[in-house]
Amino acid sequence: MNPDCLFCKIVAREVPATIVHETEETLAFRDINPQAPTHVVVIPRAHVRDAAALAEANPALVGAVIATAATVASSEGIVDGGYRLVFNTGAGAGQSVFHVHCHLLGGRPLTWPPG
Repeated sequence: MNPDCLFCKIVAREVPATIVHETEETLAFRDINPQAPTHVVVIPRAHVRDAAALAEANPALVGAVIATAATVASSEGIVDGGYRLVFNTGAGAGQSVFHVHCHLLGGRPLTWPPG
């Protein structure tokens, strides 16, 4: 737990969030600035800086984050229409909270590149 981390504060319930799913290892909550009709952030409860660090430290936890995202996609009813999972790693890629997180996006056609 990092006391200065926004997502750690959400895990500790010190900062409010609209939680849609949780497990012993993960937490999923609605993004406060949604980029799609369904935009949920999935995080491990443990503080790890980014996706690369998580893959190195605990590959099984990467799987748990993705499994939680798939569960949420199903509960949100977006599986048949398709969905996107995004891990931004580093400031240059758009990571603004340095606690690894996966964006689950869906509910409309998603083009690439985004725009």
